[in-house]
Amino acid sequence: MSAIPAVEIRFGASPRPELPPGGLEHKPVVIVGGGPVGLTAALDLAGQGIAVLLLDDDDTVSTGSRAICYAKRTLEIWDRLHVGESMLERGVTWQVGKVFHGAEQLYRFDLLPESGHRFPAFINLQQYHAEAALVAAAQQQPLIELRWCHKAVAVRNHAEAVELDIETGQGTYTIRADYVLAADGARSSLRRSLGLDFRGQVFEDRFLIADVKMRAAFPTERWFWFEPPFHGGGSALLHKQPDDVWRIDLQLGPDADPEAERQPERVLPRLRQMLGPEADFELEWVSVYTFQCRRLDRFHHGRLFFIGDAAHQVSPFGARGANSGVQDADNLAWKLAACLRGEAGPALLESYDTERLAAADENILNSTRSTDFIAPKGEAARLMRDAVLELAGQFGFARRLVNSGRLSLPSHYHDTPLNSPDDPALAVSAPALAPGAPAQDAPLPEGDWLLRRCQQGGFTLLGFGDAPVNPLPQQIAVVTLPAMGQAAERYGAVAGSVYLLRPDQHVAARWHRAPKPEQVLTAYRTALGFPAIQA
Repeated sequence: MSAIPAVEIRFGASPRPELPPGGLEHKPVVIVGGGPVGLTAALDLAGQGIAVLLLDDDDTVSTGSRAICYAKRTLEIWDRLHVGESMLERGVTWQVGKVFHGAEQLYRFDLLPESGHRFPAFINLQQYHAEAALVAAAQQQPLIELRWCHKAVAVRNHAEAVELDIETGQGTYTIRADYVLAADGARSSLRRSLGLDFRGQVFEDRFLIADVKMRAAFPTERWFWFEPPFHGGGSALLHKQPDDVWRIDLQLGPDADPEAERQPERVLPRLRQMLGPEADFELEWVSVYTFQCRRLDRFHHGRLFFIGDAAHQVSPFGARGANSGVQDADNLAWKLAACLRGEAGPALLESYDTERLAAADENILNSTRSTDFIAPKGEAARLMRDAVLELAGQFGFARRLVNSGRLSLPSHYHDTPLNSPDDPALAVSAPALAPGAPAQDAPLPEGDWLLRRCQQGGFTLLGFGDAPVNPLPQQIAVVTLPAMGQAAERYGAVAGSVYLLRPDQHVAARWHRAPKPEQVLTAYRTALGFPAIQA
């Protein structure tokens, strides 16, 4: 069965550009790929004053819902780019999950039990809706040029620039860019052009994804079954999406024929077994897939950077694919902008590999463990898995061993040259906010939110209570916060505590008591990739 487009949005092929004398366009940044990751990178760069050309080989949003789970951190990134609210309004909010073994519920979990957060743990939103919102924002940004049905087929990396060969319906042309971002997905043409390949693991089990349109009384929760009675021997997953669409995943086993299993005569009986014979539903999108947990050896190749699925692939359980890709864009955009403005040191662009390779390895590790638990290899592994499930119904310690997909969490850049040494006092009072950690949001007394106060696109100095140190570089914005309240509690702060945040809202440095101006300047230069100043 072929995919059924749920939303038909067609932008129309862009004309081949009129080439300047000499026949070669030049752009500061070219992004190849108009999915959520490429569009996020384009919006981030444009918001920092960098002109961007985005190329896509199609002229539509994605067919089928594809990625649907967007984490709190992704919503915070999109909010900085002024699209977070629209995603939240359209999406289905959830934070509770339930795990079943057979017909029995083993336990439930809550991903965000405490109050005082602007965004939920997750929203579910079809990828075509997310892409449409991002495209609409990009079309309003004068520094972004979108070219549809322009396919990058070859790339040449030079010391001073990157050249791309582009195919269109009106002929080919070549473009030259200071930097290129490859966001062209798992089948990346740029990756193939450079002869690069993934390393990692491809799993044998096959899984069915079915997006089903129906009205149902199921709560807005993530339900996962091990060996459900309606689908013997496999696993199943149920998620709600907007527009009365429900995502159903069914494990098929390694011997399933993917072409046969996506046909309606095979799909519909499986769904009726799950939903009941009286259920009124229609198929919106069907796909059969295998897990892959792989990545490139390096994401940074001269002036070319790989982001999202072009750089790494993980299994869909855990919602780590699109969310980690958005974090790739978030990590790279401010660094490229700083380099193009002449503000960066030699280590800044190299830190993209340092930080995002570690993040990819963490995601691949969690995805591999999820896959091994969901589809155990061998009888011994299955007996161990089933023993854990039996214990999880009664004991909390066993629930921590159950892995139905460890859900996406924001990356912590612990080992990066951009971090300054931590303050021991804050390491005790706020260990989760050590240098490299993503800043945490918190409500402020005047009805505002901490991260919204830091959305100027540059570095931010958070000062609690006493006014922060002066003088400071003009590129650092100062935000003064109360020394008491929820923000101070989350940051382990007292009057005089100071945090320096990077443009991607990760902690670069922190001090329990007000630092000297030269300490802030040194931390700022370190976060921009300059070598340490020798005393």
